Amino acid sequence: MKNKFFITAAIPYVNAKPHIGHALEFVQTDVLKRYHRLLGEAVLSLSGGDENALKNVQAAEAAGKPIQEFVDTNTESFRQLAVALKTEFEVWQKGSSDQHHRASQELWRRCREKGDIYKQNYTGLYCVGCEAFYAPDELNEQGECREHPGKKLEAVTEENYFFKLSNYQKQLEDIIQRNELEIIPQTRKNEVLAWVKKGLKDISISRTNERAKNWGVPVPDDPTQRIYVWFDALNIYQSGIGFGWDEAQYAKWWPADLQVIGKGIIRFHAVYWPAFLLSAGLPLPKKILVHEYFTVNGQKMSKTLGNVYDPLPLLQKHGADPLRYYCLAKISPFADGDFSEEKFNQAYNSDLANSLGNTVSRVAKLCQQSGLEFAADKPPGLRSQVKDQLTAYRFDYALEEIWKTIKTVEQTVEAKKVWALTGTELNVALTELVAHLRQVGFELQPFLPETSEKILAIFKGPQIVAPEPLFPRIEESSD
Repeated sequence: MKNKFFITAAIPYVNAKPHIGHALEFVQTDVLKRYHRLLGEAVLSLSGGDENALKNVQAAEAAGKPIQEFVDTNTESFRQLAVALKTEFEVWQKGSSDQHHRASQELWRRCREKGDIYKQNYTGLYCVGCEAFYAPDELNEQGECREHPGKKLEAVTEENYFFKLSNYQKQLEDIIQRNELEIIPQTRKNEVLAWVKKGLKDISISRTNERAKNWGVPVPDDPTQRIYVWFDALNIYQSGIGFGWDEAQYAKWWPADLQVIGKGIIRFHAVYWPAFLLSAGLPLPKKILVHEYFTVNGQKMSKTLGNVYDPLPLLQKHGADPLRYYCLAKISPFADGDFSEEKFNQAYNSDLANSLGNTVSRVAKLCQQSGLEFAADKPPGLRSQVKDQLTAYRFDYALEEIWKTIKTVEQTVEAKKVWALTGTELNVALTELVAHLRQVGFELQPFLPETSEKILAIFKGPQIVAPEPLFPRIEESSD
């Protein structure tokens, strides 16, 4: 389909409740979806629940709950986070659904028909956290997974099915080098290319029923094995839009125009996933956008440290837009960023309550006091300064451009002493200020959708009335 934009967020593991890092990715994905909708494109966004992982089984056992009940509950908590953030995905695909099982078995059959799947005995070191095997030279100095230090790797020996990843080394190298599959930013592209050039080894893509605890997608024609979680989880991007069950719908939306992921899962998305698709004779995603991580109070989140931050109470207290603003304005897409409630409160009071909120209230009050009527002129569209930054995925810089307009309004009110003007001078000055704030409201649509809607409603005209504060200040605790 022409003039379409299909975007995906990574499919989160559902072995635990969502944290602030998931909010970051959901919001980034949503901004880009809303931006492309503003451009007049047909848009579709997808995420869901990676429900077939071994870590989910282990977490369910530890909680004393049936696995299906456990993943259903946790997957719903991720969907509710998306709703609370105003990042509702048009497609929310569960990995345990019959629909997804059929689609993943179809992908398996296509790769098998290509001759890229074979069975052999294997011994390796398995990280349950990553759901991946690692070679000794890929571990840290303590022989631990770099993503999950401190967790013991499992030495696994069993007969599994393997995928001939080695068959696709040169093809993957060429595709990535030519940006046929574009990896953003360049540093991550270089990282993937370096890893591919080291030499790709075939990878295990199944587990025995015993080790999988009879959970996951059954391997076609072999009742003793389950499909390896990354082979099936990546396929959620396709199963959610019809692969294996609605080919017309699938053809309408696939390939994905952009896949948004965190840096910890880049190998699976930029190497394994395109190799599976090449084997199956299916189109590749066009772009992969790789973001960095959230730290909390300067430390990496971990259950051991007890600093895994649940964003839902913050969202329930302040609504979606303040946290959306923090994720977008205060966190670089391409560098680790830190979250603390103190930093959040500072950003809220300084940028939202004082700058944006006070400016909107002040100008609206001046308009109300003037008794003037204002033509309901619509903004001409997104300015190039904002578009350019969104095209470069610099959400922070795009918001800086919008805040420059807010600053211009603040300065104009003071410089012209608008409160003291009368007659034509007052009319001209207020008309200019209203136009600026309508532009701000329009450009905030992808970033702060609720705030955008309020600003556009306030300054719609012909009469303008001072509103309740957009962002009541957060009063610092005296404790």
